[in-house]
Formats: sequence, structure tokens, C-alpha cells
Amino acid sequence: MVKAVVLGAAGGIGQPLALLLKTNPLVTELGLFDIVNTPGVAADLSHIATPAKVEGYLPPDDGLAKTLKGADVVVIPAGVPRKPGMTRDDLFKINAGIVYDLATGIATTAPKAFVLVISNPVNSTVPIVAEVLKKHGVFDPKRLFGVTTLDVVRASTFVAEIIGDLSKSPEVVVPVVGGHSGVTIVPLLSQSSHPLPASFAQDKLDALTNRIQFGGDEVVKAKDGAGSATLSMAYAGAEFASKVFRALAGEKGLVAPSYVHLDADAQGGAAVKKEIGKELDYFSANIEIGPNGVERILPLGKLTEYESKLIAAAVPELATNIEKGATFQKPPPAKV
Repeated sequence: MVKAVVLGAAGGIGQPLALLLKTNPLVTELGLFDIVNTPGVAADLSHIATPAKVEGYLPPDDGLAKTLKGADVVVIPAGVPRKPGMTRDDLFKINAGIVYDLATGIATTAPKAFVLVISNPVNSTVPIVAEVLKKHGVFDPKRLFGVTTLDVVRASTFVAEIIGDLSKSPEVVVPVVGGHSGVTIVPLLSQSSHPLPASFAQDKLDALTNRIQFGGDEVVKAKDGAGSATLSMAYAGAEFASKVFRALAGEKGLVAPSYVHLDADAQGGAAVKKEIGKELDYFSANIEIGPNGVERILPLGKLTEYESKLIAAAVPELATNIEKGATFQKPPPAKV
């Protein structure tokens, strides 16, 4: 019995994500919220012959509170997508306020829910959600997750392409750590479940690492102004949400990378801080998910010299991103 909620359910990520969650047999209720079109999306999905009862709300008449009431898991893909030429800083200026308001709704209506943040820039939006929850006295670091699964999905796919067998892509596991944008995305390709060919040269490793880090740009460019990585992100979001649902149902030993507050597991978090050589509050690492959220933050493991350099390059950028989110203050509404 899981009530899942999608905030931003009528958008490019929200609609396919809601579809995938509707098809998950562990979901018994699906709440959808957006500023436009949500009742229509809900009506459409409600005809699908799966267990979840679907409801969709708009902002009027406490729509956000109605959507969030009784929520177990809240997924947030709300906000604007990245367009060609747009930096993640440009995105922040728009999406920060949206995420702040939604986090306020969660804090007041569903403070015990697991919160899965997709809205970019994740390195900064997760700290925004945390600070809002802290302000309301309901922050539990074990229940807040930045969804970095798309980086893992891309790494798995690209490694399978290099191996020459795409049918292996569901089995390929590459830990991706750090953050969820550009140089903060650090694929630990030396730890891939399916090793790269022994003849794989350094220039090819550089190119593969860059493709994983900037895969989003590849999609933005290919869509030529018509959007960003919405379908692959919806798939990745549903994959991570599914692990959370399974953990809530009592399944043990579920591991996935996620961008989390390192206080979620004090011992594991301290070990990661030691590995990266910096006192960061947030970092993406493999975590074990349980019925209470983050059970354990797992160590990064043995790194190559190349991967250690990638971590060293990621850390200052991450620190800046985290500070930006943690210190965000929503400006008061303009006086008319």
C-alpha cells in the first residue's frame, strides 16, 4: 500500500514518469500536481488497468495539500527544462523558487514522506528542500534523495555499447558518484561490473567519461530547442522510485547511488568525507535503502589515479552548488 505523488506531473518528465509509476504494481494511489493540465493527465492514466487509483489537482482550493495528503513517496520533477545555451545557473534562478514552494507543502502536509528530487540543478535543489524541512522542524536526512540514476543508466548503456552488446545494458552496473551535473558526475568505470576492454586507451576513457558527464547536453542539442532529457529521466526516476517502493515493502539489500545528506548515516558519511578529503554536507554515493530511507552510505571503494583526479575536480564545484542551495532565500512577492 504505497501512495506515490508526482509534483510537476504535466511536464515533459512528469507525464512519462506518472505513466511508469501507474504501471508499478506496488503503487496503490497516485497523486498528481501541476499548475496546468493535471486533471486531464490523471483522467487519461486512470483508464489504465493497474491497481493505482489516480487523482490530479491544480493549485486552487489547496490542490497541493490535497495531492500530498497521506503521501509515502513524493517525486519532484517540477520546473523548466534546460534549453540550448542555458546553464544550470540559469535553471537555478527559475527552479529554486518552484522547489522551495513545493518543499513547503511537503513540510506542512506530508513531513514523513520520502522525497525524491529530480528538479535541476539537483546539487542545489536538494539542499533547498532540506533547509525548508529544517525550517519547519521536520528534516530527516534519511528521507531525502537527489535522483542521480540517469547518470548510472547512461553509464550502463554506454559501456554496453563499447562492449558491443546492448542486451547486456540492464546487467551493467557502474557506480557514479559526486553530484548530478557536469564535472561533479564521476563515473567509477574501474568498478564496472563488466570491465572495459583491456585495450581501451586513455583518450577513449576521457571521451566516455565526458559523454557520461555531459549526456544531457547531447539530448538537448539533438532535440534542437524542443526539450531536454525527459524520457530517459522519467525512466531513471521510476527505476529509483521502484527501489524505494520495494524497500517500503520490506525488501532488503537494495543498493543504488543517490545524492544525499551525509548525516543520513553518520558513520558512512564520515567515511565518504575522509575519502574525498572535504567536509561536504551532500554527496552522491551508493546507498542501501531500507524501510526508513537511507540505511547505509557505502564507501567509494578503490579508485584509480584518474578517478581520484575526477573527484578532486568535482569537490570545489559541489561545494559551491551546495552553498548556493543551502543559502537560497525565496524573494517576497512583488508589490503590485
